[in-house]
Amino acid sequence: MERAAPYFKQGPTINATPSPFLPLVRKSHVPKLIKSKIHSSCDPVIPQLSVHLERCLMFTLNLHANVDSSSIHDITKTWKQPRYPSFSGQGEKQTVEHPGDGAPLGKKENPSTLARMEQPKAVDWTVIILTCQYKDSVEVFQRELEIRQKREQIPAGTLLLAVEDPEVHVGSGGATLNALLVAAEHLSARAGFTVVTSDVLHSAWILILHMGRDFPFDDCGRAFTCLPVENTQAPVEAVVCNLDCLLDIMSHRLGPGCPPGVWVCSTDMLLSVPPDPGISWDGFQGARGIALPGSTAYAQSHGVYLTDSQGFVLDIYYQGTEAEIQRCARPDGRVPLVSGVVFFSVETAERLLATHVSPPLDACTYMGLDSGARPGQLSLFFDILLCMARNVQREDFLVGRPPEMGQGDADVAGYLHGARAELWRQLRGQPLTVVYVPDGSYNYMTNSASEFLHSLTSPGAPGAQVVHSQVEERPLLGAGSCVVSCLLEGPVRLGPGSVLQHCHLRGPIHVGTGCFVSGLDVAQSQALHGVELRDLVLRGHHVKLHGAPSQAFTLVGRLDSWERQGTGTYLNMSWSKFFQKTGIRDWDLWDPDVPPAERCLLSARLFPVLHPSRAPGPWDLLWMLDPQEDGGRALRAWRACWRLSWEQLQPCLDRGATLAARRDLFFRQALRKARHVLEARQDLSLRPLTRAAIHEGCPGPLLATLDQVAAGAEDPGVAARALACVADVLGCMAEGRGGLRSGPAANPEWVWPFSFLEQGDLARGVEALTLERARWLSRPALLVRAARHYEGAGQLLIRRAVMSAQRFVCSVPVELPAPGQWVVAECPARVDFSGEPVEEGGVEVGTPELSWQPPETRSIATGGWSDTPPLAYELGGAVLGLAVRVNGRRPIGARARRIPEPELRLAVGHRQDQTAMKIVCCSLDDMRGYCQPQAPGALLKAAFICAGVVSVSSEVSLREQLLRAFGGGFELHTWSELPHGSGLGTSSILAGATLAVVQRAAGRVVGAEALIHAVLHMEQVLTTGGGWQDQVGGLMPGIKVGRSQAQLPLKVEVEEVAVPEGFVRKLSDHLLLVYTGKTRLARNLLQDVLRNWYARLPAVVQNARRLVQQTEECAEAFRQGSLPLLGQCLTSYWEQKKLMAPGCEPLAVRRMMDVLAPYVHGQSLAGAGGGGFLCLLTKEPRQKEALEAVLAKTEGLGNYSVHLVEVDTQGLSLQLLGTETST
Repeated sequence: MERAAPYFKQGPTINATPSPFLPLVRKSHVPKLIKSKIHSSCDPVIPQLSVHLERCLMFTLNLHANVDSSSIHDITKTWKQPRYPSFSGQGEKQTVEHPGDGAPLGKKENPSTLARMEQPKAVDWTVIILTCQYKDSVEVFQRELEIRQKREQIPAGTLLLAVEDPEVHVGSGGATLNALLVAAEHLSARAGFTVVTSDVLHSAWILILHMGRDFPFDDCGRAFTCLPVENTQAPVEAVVCNLDCLLDIMSHRLGPGCPPGVWVCSTDMLLSVPPDPGISWDGFQGARGIALPGSTAYAQSHGVYLTDSQGFVLDIYYQGTEAEIQRCARPDGRVPLVSGVVFFSVETAERLLATHVSPPLDACTYMGLDSGARPGQLSLFFDILLCMARNVQREDFLVGRPPEMGQGDADVAGYLHGARAELWRQLRGQPLTVVYVPDGSYNYMTNSASEFLHSLTSPGAPGAQVVHSQVEERPLLGAGSCVVSCLLEGPVRLGPGSVLQHCHLRGPIHVGTGCFVSGLDVAQSQALHGVELRDLVLRGHHVKLHGAPSQAFTLVGRLDSWERQGTGTYLNMSWSKFFQKTGIRDWDLWDPDVPPAERCLLSARLFPVLHPSRAPGPWDLLWMLDPQEDGGRALRAWRACWRLSWEQLQPCLDRGATLAARRDLFFRQALRKARHVLEARQDLSLRPLTRAAIHEGCPGPLLATLDQVAAGAEDPGVAARALACVADVLGCMAEGRGGLRSGPAANPEWVWPFSFLEQGDLARGVEALTLERARWLSRPALLVRAARHYEGAGQLLIRRAVMSAQRFVCSVPVELPAPGQWVVAECPARVDFSGEPVEEGGVEVGTPELSWQPPETRSIATGGWSDTPPLAYELGGAVLGLAVRVNGRRPIGARARRIPEPELRLAVGHRQDQTAMKIVCCSLDDMRGYCQPQAPGALLKAAFICAGVVSVSSEVSLREQLLRAFGGGFELHTWSELPHGSGLGTSSILAGATLAVVQRAAGRVVGAEALIHAVLHMEQVLTTGGGWQDQVGGLMPGIKVGRSQAQLPLKVEVEEVAVPEGFVRKLSDHLLLVYTGKTRLARNLLQDVLRNWYARLPAVVQNARRLVQQTEECAEAFRQGSLPLLGQCLTSYWEQKKLMAPGCEPLAVRRMMDVLAPYVHGQSLAGAGGGGFLCLLTKEPRQKEALEAVLAKTEGLGNYSVHLVEVDTQGLSLQLLGTETST
């Protein structure tokens, strides 16, 4: 909000009077004439500052939960951890308890549903206007608004306008009137009108944000002052400015529910508002101010509302007397501060807009200026709103004067009288009310360095706040210090209570206590070596001198005053002491005709901007701290520079270059963050950073960094994640216009790069990928296809990592079975209670009928997805599985026997089905396709290769290999009586059965746990991917937990779960499977889940950890024999699966689940969802017929069927049978 300033005063002015929007200000009650000047200085109220920023920095951005704002440190943590675990700039893990985390099992809402419920509808702004003082800043701030729109902070359809004030000190009222006119003009043009009409306001939600005056601690003003907070849920990573906080508060807290109208908000204060401020808009008319609580001491330097019991404003005081402030006090002793936020109804806004054509108020708008009117100044609160206050009398209002007005200011007095008379005529009678928000906080951002530092730091905090920064030696940061958007290399020591912003420094550097350092780069680091800063403000500035870009530096003391009045200081010492210490004289700083009373820091020509022989630097000022015996060399060099005062420097500031330099530094530190996150294997999402790089038009450096990480990684998991991040960048570059992200990745152009990865040559593979990528960047469709191939490259590395499980595969030689003797394996199925891996591509092993007829067995599991690589070895997996028979039968099996012919005879289909697909392999060429899951007989071919029966890389023919080792060939037949896409783990269990019979037919026996690892290896050979829970669930008997540690080589260990006696029978009586008639399409589900895991989306990371945790909870429920608890596990797991793979719940299945809900303890689609079988845990035993009757009465369910389930206590069975005629 503006400060009181002389009307028509030329040149920049900085005044620290901490008041809200007050060019026309009174020290006391409005009817009284102002008798004395407003004193700019005031005693700082430090506790009020602390309360403010501690609360303001919440800036929830769609997070609407009450948080304790007892300290800024707590608030920073709260925002860093809004819902999911997140990390600081250095990647240190932060933890926070969230509602529901680790709670006892019970009925819970879907987390995604809860998130939606907690987010009230934001205001869909029609227009957002940002007003600013300087013409050359309009384009800069317009771009900043557009950037925030790209970041999804502002609705996509909102009209964005950066508007220059008609005159530098037009006041908040004048800026509001001008902005309102500009908004109405643009909306009128959009609506097809040829003149400005206020009709367009009737359906418009307008937000006017005022930049306010210059700020000595940020060249871009208080709006763009960066705060030490981080929004980890933002879709785009960015430094958070005060403007971002205010946008969020206006859009999500104060604005929702309001009628069309005009909001006006200053950006020169720090503001916090609770999630639900309790604003009612029923019957609203006129204007409404937002008041926030403050102490009576703080109110002595600020504006305060006096209201009646119904909230109508009686008067507005500024720096009122103690008695006046007490009149405003609430029952709790606090007073309603004028916050800088006000809302105008459409009718009131129309009346205000009408004044733009009435002299002298037309002088406040650009139209008046263009028409030759002399600019005037107007206050939003003490001119526009004050005339609406009920106790204000017309005569007193018209004669009110700004304190700077002298007896000779007759023109200004006449303007003011006319302006107020017109405002009274238009607005008097419009109701003015106040909404008091007792749980909010307000603090004006003064020009006091002490107060500014206090607002950014956390006194008493145990450590430093590090936000969007990379710090090599973090222990050197003092307690309670703050680092925002910095890159600190080497030993950089920061004292308690000090702040670094937008700096790239290289140590050794020592910044002591009470300092604010901003805008320095590596080039200036040398100047700080050997110098200890204490209680100083050192800043670098981007400037334009006669159109040429340059840099300037300023140095002032923390205790120095920016006021024009009073005894001045510089570098925390009196001017006389400063002159004595440095040899500088007053004529160096001020012209001789400047009266001594006007010689102040604002006008002192202290700061070099041009040197005869070199660029200026911090050294041109730092010598003043400790002048050396150098014969006056430093003083002569300083005097030789062209120097400017602070006032003279302001119009030269290049705000566009300043923001560009900040953005460049942000990405420099962000690239180091990306490298650190990947190499340290942190669960921190890089997708917001990826989006930021795309939005800012600089994906190249990010791609180069990811290439370097991938090429140099010793861990294939790190390299795979880096390649997945490259795919994410390419996908974001397509901006949603190149088709679906999931798709094939076997284009011949990419075979050459893939070949290096297959051979384990990571460096050459990444280099070849980079070269090929350069040819696929020209349009969105190519970008998406390139992204798919990078994901394919990542899959290659995952396969190589998972193949490490082969070291746990061992076999025992046994006697070969007789020729023609069948080795038969039969397996149950498995059903999952909390997860399901899916295999990309999937092997066709089931029956394709839509209406499925009863088979035998399968398994049930909890904790799924955690077994799926790379989660299984990056996070660690835990799965609880049940082997089950379906309708009393074991549905999956294989049989093999030796035959005299040196060939492989393969058959796929039901063992009684004479139309089963049959393949004969007589040569190695016939074995091709073993790594293509959809190729006929691929799984069977891969089984012979992985079992070591056949070597496809050998120069010896297939015939010779078989004759030498076995004296003949083999016949292999596999079957599954489950439909394809059932979700019951068919292909992995079938792979285990197939390997078991092939190994036994070849004279070897493989143990159950070795067989689990053999299937993992075989599925990598098949290129289907997939995890280990299916084979654990179907090959091992009964109820058990499988686990894998977060390490390579990947090893799976299995533990049997002991249950109460008789519970297995009881459980079988309550289990049912419903075939939904929907084929489960797993291919894209796996791609999506892995993509989100590699992106480390917070929801996915938290959910994955929860899956592992729930396995242990489910195991305990089994040990207790509690069906209700197991039902809660099952239902909770389904919600988790939907989070992992959105879209996995078809509408028909949802309808079926809703119908069955009253009859079950819990239910979940088997596997990853999307179709297949629905697993039910019924409340009553033996409910098959009852539920069939319930479903029969429901329309639109399609071809479903209900099947009995019982726990299988045998697992894989392997036996030798007699001979029979070959098939």
